[in-house]
Amino acid sequence: MKRLRVEQDITPLSDFRARLTRYIEQVQTSKRPMVITQRGHSAAVVLDVGVYDELIEELETLREIQQASRQIEAGYGVDHEDARRDLLDELDE
Repeated sequence: MKRLRVEQDITPLSDFRARLTRYIEQVQTSKRPMVITQRGHSAAVVLDVGVYDELIEELETLREIQQASRQIEAGYGVDHEDARRDLLDELDE
């Protein structure tokens, strides 16, 4: 995901409402997130759908890696050579 540009990618909710189409097009074209503020505080983030999908996929992958790491630390890992041998045995069958 591209980094947001403070001067272009943060806008008050009232301005976002007034120029909704323009801001949606900006998010889709730039692939940068847009922060919507309400009463001077960040309230929401608008993302391009493709960028959102990539973030979710990356998050799921990182969670799977973290889970696998915990399993290996707990002793549930399989030695590389053992796994390779088991796989080759299965392919020979």
